[in-house]
Amino acid sequence: MLWDGKPKFNYIRVPRKTTKEKRTYDAEGQDLPSVTTILSATKSEESKAKLAAWRQREGEKKADQIRDDAAARGTIMHRILEGHIKGEGHMDLSDLGQEAGTMAKNIIDAGLFRPLQEVYGVEVPLYYPGLYAGTTDVVGVYEGRESIIDFKQSNKYKKREWIDDYFIQCVAYAMAHNELYGTNIQSGVILISEKNGNVYRYTCEIPHEWQQFKKEWLRRVDLYSKLQASGTKNP
Repeated sequence: MLWDGKPKFNYIRVPRKTTKEKRTYDAEGQDLPSVTTILSATKSEESKAKLAAWRQREGEKKADQIRDDAAARGTIMHRILEGHIKGEGHMDLSDLGQEAGTMAKNIIDAGLFRPLQEVYGVEVPLYYPGLYAGTTDVVGVYEGRESIIDFKQSNKYKKREWIDDYFIQCVAYAMAHNELYGTNIQSGVILISEKNGNVYRYTCEIPHEWQQFKKEWLRRVDLYSKLQASGTKNP
C-alpha cells in the first residue's frame, strides 16, 4: 500500500455529467467543460487531419471499435493502478480486463511508483473557478516535487514530442489544484503502458517548458470559449 486513503486536502466534490458531445462538471453551481473536452475541441488542423486519415484507413466501424476498446482498457487499468496505491485488489476477467491487468502490472513491476513519496489524493476532482474542471489520477510528491501524475494506456509507442496534450492536461490540473488548495505544483509525470508490454515515464518539470505548456493551455481555453460563443459544435 502506497497510501492510507486519507487525502491531504479536503477535496471538494465536483459532480460530473457526460453527454455524447462533451463532459461537464457542476462546480459552484456552474456547468464547466472538462479539460479533455476543451483539448478535444481545440485540436490543431494537423491533428484532426491525421485522425481523419487514420479513420479512413481503418474504416469507421473498426476505428470506433479500436477507440472504444482502448477507452475501456484504459478505465480498467486506471482502476487497478489506483487500487494498488490504496492497497486494494481489483480484478476483471474479461479479455480487455486481463489485457488491462497486465498493462497495469507492467507499470508496477517496472518500479514507476517507487519515486512516489507522498500521495495527496487519488482520482482527485478539480476545477478552476469559472473556466474548467476535471479529475486527475494522482496528486502527490514524485521524486521530491509536488506533481500531477497521470496514467495512460497506448496501443503503440509514443515519443515524448507526441504527447504535448498530456502535459497540457497536467498543467490544467496543476493550475486548478494550486488555485483551490494553495499548492505550487509545477511538475507533471506521465506513466504510459503500451499494449505490447513496454512502459514509459515522461516528466515535465523544467520551468520554461512548464510555462510554455501553461501558455498553450490558456490559449486553448480562450479558443474553446470563442468556439462556444460562435455556436461551433465540438468535433
